Amino acid sequence: MAEKKTTAAKTAKTATKKTAAKAETKVAETKATEVKATETKTAAKKPAAKKTTTKVEMFIEFGGVQVSVDEITKNVKKANGTPAKKITVYVKPEESKAYYVADGEEKEMDVYFV
Repeated sequence: MAEKKTTAAKTAKTATKKTAAKAETKVAETKATEVKATETKTAAKKPAAKKTTTKVEMFIEFGGVQVSVDEITKNVKKANGTPAKKITVYVKPEESKAYYVADGEEKEMDVYFV
């Protein structure tokens, strides 16, 4: 009879361990589901970040006359005639000139500070 009791006790312990393991698994799954739901709610609540761009206008002033850098750039591109991958511009207001290098070729253009 003692043998039956021991076997029954072992079976009961094994069943209890299996039940406890299943319960732990269910708790872990529930927590994972809750975390996932919380993350989804948090992500849904955050507004999309707005990208702000700052528009910069730059002028060169000489002798009381202002010339927009955008205007100079536009005129340099037009004076170059062909599209260039890279243009570097050097403005010399005292000479009323813009010197530029377009794809390695040096050129110049008049800029009117009058």
